[in-house]
Amino acid sequence: MDVAAGLASVQDFLARNTERAVEELKAFLRIPSVSAQPDHKPDMQRAANWVREQFQTAGLAAEIVPTAGHPIVYAEWTGAPGAPTALVYGHYDVQPPDPLDQWVTPPFEPTIRDGRIYARGATDDKGQVFTHVLSAAAWLKTVGKLPVNVKFVIEGEEEVGSNNLDRFLEQQRDRCRCDVAVISDTAQFAPGVPAITYGLRGIMACEVFVTGPSQDLHSGVFGGSIANPANGLARMIAALHDDQGRVQIPGFYDDVVPLTAEERQDYAKLPFDEASYLKGLGISAVHGESGFTTLERRWARPTCDVNGMISGYTGVGPKTIVPARASVKLTCRLVPDQDAKKLTDSLRAFLQQQLLPGLRMEFKQYHGAPGV
Repeated sequence: MDVAAGLASVQDFLARNTERAVEELKAFLRIPSVSAQPDHKPDMQRAANWVREQFQTAGLAAEIVPTAGHPIVYAEWTGAPGAPTALVYGHYDVQPPDPLDQWVTPPFEPTIRDGRIYARGATDDKGQVFTHVLSAAAWLKTVGKLPVNVKFVIEGEEEVGSNNLDRFLEQQRDRCRCDVAVISDTAQFAPGVPAITYGLRGIMACEVFVTGPSQDLHSGVFGGSIANPANGLARMIAALHDDQGRVQIPGFYDDVVPLTAEERQDYAKLPFDEASYLKGLGISAVHGESGFTTLERRWARPTCDVNGMISGYTGVGPKTIVPARASVKLTCRLVPDQDAKKLTDSLRAFLQQQLLPGLRMEFKQYHGAPGV
C-alpha cells in the first residue's frame, strides 16, 4: 500500500473511532498531573503509566524512565529501515489550576462546550501528545506499519523547568538520534490557518521575598515611621519597566538578536485582527514595549512579568496593618542570545538596589532556559 492509500485508510479509521478517542483523552485529562505541587507526585506517576500504556496498546515499544524528579516516557517504532526518523517531544504535566473559582467547569472534569474540550492540559500539552499517539496507532492498526521511524520523549517536568530532560537527552544521545525533532507543544495561528513554529522564547523564573518588622503592625500606630514591605515591593516591581514598556534590568537587551526586516514583514502579512484579539481577551487596548507590534511582542521580544503577589491581609473587609512580609513571583521570557543565569544575577542586584532602608530581601531562583 502506498503512502497516499495508507493515509486514506488512517483518516477513515480515525473518523470511525473519534468518539472513543475523545473518551480516552478525557481519561487522560482527569489525571491532575500538576508537576509543581509535591502532593500530586502519585498523579504524575499515574499520568506516566497512562501514556506508556497508550503507546503499548498502539503497538510501540514503550517504557518509563525514572529521573531525579518526575519520570519520562520513552517509546519508539523503528520498523522502516532506510526511512527518516522523527523524534516527537511532549509533556504530560500541567500547570496548577488556581484560581479554582474562575473555572466555568472543574479543571480536571473535561467538559465539551461548543465543540471544544475544556480542562487543564487540554491544549498544553495532553491534547497534542495524544494526537501523535492516535496517529501512530491508526497507521499500525490499518496499514501495519508507519511510513517513517518514530521515537517519542514525553516528560513530566516541562512546567517546572525540564531539568531532568536535559540529563536524559545527554545520557540517551544515541538512542534519541533522529533526522527531525517535532515539538508538539506549539500552536496554529488560527482555526484553519496552520503555522510552522521556528523559534520558542526561553525563560528565567524567581521569587522575591521582602521582610520588614518581625510581625504585622497597627498602621495607625506605626504607619509612616517604618518602611512597609508591600509598598516597598510595589516600588521595586514598578522599577522593572519604564514608561515605554522597556525592561530596566541592566544588560537585559545587550544580547538580544533583533528581528530581521524580512521577519517583520512576514509578521505584518499575517491575517491578524487586533480588534478580535482584544475582544477575545476582554480588554480595551494592547500594551507593551514601544516600537513593536502585538505579534512581535508576543513572539519575538523579551519580557518581564509578575505572576503572583502576596502580602498582608487579603480577607473580606479592612484590616489596618503594616504587613511584615510581601512576596512576588516573576518570570522573564527570553529570546536568543540572552543568558538566563547572567540576567538572573542582574535582576537580583537590580532589585536589591531598589530596596528601601529597613527592609530585607530574599531572592529564590527557579528554572531558566535559553530561547531557541
